[in-house]
Amino acid sequence: MPRRETLEAFIAMVEAGDHADAIAQFYTEDASMQENLKPPREGRDALIAREQKVLERAKTVRSTCIRPVLVEGDTVVIHWIFEFEFRDGSTSRLEELAHQTWRGEKIWRERFYYDPAQLTSA
Repeated sequence: MPRRETLEAFIAMVEAGDHADAIAQFYTEDASMQENLKPPREGRDALIAREQKVLERAKTVRSTCIRPVLVEGDTVVIHWIFEFEFRDGSTSRLEELAHQTWRGEKIWRERFYYDPAQLTSA
């Protein structure tokens, strides 16, 4: 179960735009992420590499945690809004729920729930 201070530090890092560093610092080496019903991506290094690839396409990313954050033992649910301005001039807004399973002070499993229709650029 994560300490409240750890969870707040994670949220602050994401809101500051340090997405890849947040994965490096707050995820277990064998962590996985899953988008809706797609197969999970596994391994912290692979998760960092994919995050960096997404961020390279973006001119700016604004990340906002919508509170409250739900915590029950090792399970955490965070409501996020991500607003992207891409280098090609397009924009995108993604609202999602991140369902996390923590191992102590690190995220072990994470699954994102969102409407895929949001992924179309404005």
